Amino acid sequence: MITGFHTIIYSDDAEATRAFFRDVLGWPFLDGGDGWLIFKTKPSELGVHPTMSGLGERWETVPHHSSSMMCDDIHATVADLRGRGVNFRGEVQDQGFGLVTEMEIPSAGWMMLYQPRHDLAYALDDVEVLIDP
Repeated sequence: MITGFHTIIYSDDAEATRAFFRDVLGWPFLDGGDGWLIFKTKPSELGVHPTMSGLGERWETVPHHSSSMMCDDIHATVADLRGRGVNFRGEVQDQGFGLVTEMEIPSAGWMMLYQPRHDLAYALDDVEVLIDP
């Protein structure tokens, strides 16, 4: 049975990226050996998005995977992280599903940060949901 969900971030400078999660975000971690840090992440959820609209408009050219971080007050979170030296691309924008911006992950590109407007799947009880086909 599946027991968890592991996310990998590829980095041109793994030490700098690990330092960001350890020192800036303050996430707990364990050392998997030889400084290979594995971080305890916040609760997570998984969404599946189509690559084109119902009208045939292409939204994405290739199916791919993406990670984002969620928060409950994006303006306060951005202000706090800016105070810790985090760079952001653009201002917070309303994307319908939530308030969105992108933050720079050292040596690993940009990651979406958003305040969702949707219910949170990670808040569901840990019970098996059966759907009648």
